[in-house]
Amino acid sequence: MLQEKIIIRQLGLQPYEPVSQAMHQFTDEREDTTPDEIWLVEHTPVFTQGQAGKAEHVLMPGDIPVIQSDRGGQVTYHGPGQQVMYVMLNLRRRKLGVRELVTLLEQTVVNTLAEWDINAYPRPDAPGVYVDGKKICSLGLRIRKGCSFHGLALNINMDLRPFLRINPCGYAGMEMTQVSALSAGANPEAVQPRLVHHFLALLNNPPRGIYQRLRLSLLVALLAATFNRYAICRFTFHNGLFIFSAPE
Repeated sequence: MLQEKIIIRQLGLQPYEPVSQAMHQFTDEREDTTPDEIWLVEHTPVFTQGQAGKAEHVLMPGDIPVIQSDRGGQVTYHGPGQQVMYVMLNLRRRKLGVRELVTLLEQTVVNTLAEWDINAYPRPDAPGVYVDGKKICSLGLRIRKGCSFHGLALNINMDLRPFLRINPCGYAGMEMTQVSALSAGANPEAVQPRLVHHFLALLNNPPRGIYQRLRLSLLVALLAATFNRYAICRFTFHNGLFIFSAPE
C-alpha cells in the first residue's frame, strides 16, 4: 500500500537552514497520498532555538550562529558527528498520535544504543534519551496538517564543547554525552543504519508495552506535578529512577 511506503534520504553534511526550508516545503506541498520520508543528515555547527526557547539559555554563542526553529522544545546544538533524523510522517494516515511518535523515537534510540551495550532510557519529565543522567539524544517535533517534521539528534562522535555555551533544552548545567564516549569506535556511519532499522521496526510493529509505558509516563508526570505543587512529598527523576523525599 502506498501509505506504507517510506523514502529514506541520506543528505550528508549540510547547513541547517536549507534543509529546514526543504523540510517545510515538503510538508506544505505534500498530499494525502504522498509517501512518508526520513531524512538523515549531519549539520554544520549551529544552535537552534525551539518555540519554547528563551534568550537567556543562549549563554555565549560566539562564532556559532543561532537560528530560530519552529520545532518544539528549547535551544540545542547541532554539529558534525551528530546524527540527525528528520521524520516526515502522515500521522493521521498512520493513526499515530504525537505522544506515540515521541515514545517511538525515544524507544528507537534506546534499542539502537543497546546494540553498543549502552543502557539508555527516556525521562517522563524531559523529552529525550539519557545515560547515567547525561543527555545523549534530543527530540523536537512539529505537526502541521496532521503530518510531522523535525525529529531527533543523537550525539555519536562529535565535539561536545559547544553545549557548554548554552543551557541545553533549557536546563542549566545539563550534562551531555555521546556514543563514542561509552563505546569505542562508534561513528555515524555505523549507527545510522541501525537507527533507521529500529525506527521502522517500531513504526510498523510497535510492541504491546510501548504505549502502556506512554500512559504510565503521563500518569507519573501528573502525579509528580500534583505531589510537588501541594507539598505532599518531593518527587524527582534521576538516572532512570523515581525518587520520593520529604517536602522542603
